[in-house]
Amino acid sequence: MHVPDGFIDAPTSAVTGVVAAGALAVSLRGARRELDEKTAPLAGLVAAFVFAVQMLNFPVAAGTSGHLLGGALAAILVGPYTGVLCVSVVLLMQGVLFADGGLTALGVNITDMAIVTTVVSYAVFRGLLAVLPRKRRSVTVASFVAALVSVPAAAVAFTLMYAIGGTTDVSLGKVATAMIGVHVLIGVGEAVITALTVSAVIAVRPDLVHGARGLRQRLQLRVNGALVDMPAPTAPVAARTSRRALWVTGLVTSLVLAGFVSFYASANPDGLEKVAHDQGIDAKTEKHASADSPLADYGVKDVSDARLSGGLAGVIGVGVTVVAGSAVFWAVRRRRDAEISPASTAGTSV
Repeated sequence: MHVPDGFIDAPTSAVTGVVAAGALAVSLRGARRELDEKTAPLAGLVAAFVFAVQMLNFPVAAGTSGHLLGGALAAILVGPYTGVLCVSVVLLMQGVLFADGGLTALGVNITDMAIVTTVVSYAVFRGLLAVLPRKRRSVTVASFVAALVSVPAAAVAFTLMYAIGGTTDVSLGKVATAMIGVHVLIGVGEAVITALTVSAVIAVRPDLVHGARGLRQRLQLRVNGALVDMPAPTAPVAARTSRRALWVTGLVTSLVLAGFVSFYASANPDGLEKVAHDQGIDAKTEKHASADSPLADYGVKDVSDARLSGGLAGVIGVGVTVVAGSAVFWAVRRRRDAEISPASTAGTSV
């Protein structure tokens, strides 16, 4: 659903750019509360994994494919504020290096694919957890539904932005029907990928999954007539897999998906591309500013073998994304630690 330059007019793109910048500022502040020494490295990995899986287009209808958006997955694994940042890092890397998603439309894409998907999915996710049994299986079920809803929600958001600033004269009803219809199908794929990934991480390290925190209620003992919480176990089952092992496994998986499996992804246009072509939305599409990039269109320039070219581009993309994401989240964590230290010192002195 990467919107290219030319679909949305300049004023609307500028407004969405301001909205995106404001949301990123809020997310940077909110991520300080979500990230700690355990979750900060995972956040960079989540960004790289989303980048890798977005290269795996899957068929959803005749002549149409879809791919992961990632907002639900990122929000559930590392928190909604950090999730917005994860997907935004991916979109920035894709736009600048791979000419995927217009640079003047970056605000549109961040608003649609990072903000809308994350906010909607996490709201649905939390709402479901509030009524479902407090078990890990509930997290998987809630992840599936939240991801499923987030994709058509993004399609609705694009339709609204097109209604305000679309550059072509196409019936809004036709755009809405086509966009929502195909993205409901894409949402099923998003839901499956999200639920499977969340379930896999919970199986080995539930303590690292933001959405799984607080699922089990503490046992209580009555002491001197009052109920007190029992202390948490000092050696949880989650410790069987170290954070380093999980990180390395996740990175290797991302590299394999982007460097090898992506060659077998569907070559059909994704939902937005298909709708844009069929409805004429793409009539005023502009050439991407990075169209001559050495990595444009997910291939390495001057490498003639398609499999090798695409694989190298995928590996480079995963590497750049994990480095960029990790740098952002390391800086956020350092800022958090810097804010906590003076407060701790002041409390000790008093």
